Amino acid sequence: MIHEALRLIRVFHDLKQVELAEKLGISKSHISEIEKGNKSPSLDLIQRYATEFKIPVSSIMFFAEELPNAKSGDKIRSKIAGKVIDILRFVERKADAEDAT
Repeated sequence: MIHEALRLIRVFHDLKQVELAEKLGISKSHISEIEKGNKSPSLDLIQRYATEFKIPVSSIMFFAEELPNAKSGDKIRSKIAGKVIDILRFVERKADAEDAT
């Protein structure tokens, strides 16, 4: 889930992968692999996202945990994180539709 959250944070700030890669000091291919979920971001990289986008690290980490065997409270947290991702995807689609007109 964190890979999608990082992608949506980038898209929400209207940055291309190459632009973000330059700001974070990493390669575009590394961002691409993280956003696809093929690689996991390091804590250092999450800190750089937090600094770049002025978001608390804890807010980004909210999306980091996979909770398949979680207690009910953790499952609720996981559901909330999923709903936040859904809202961000909705905002992304709406922005894309407005750009197309």
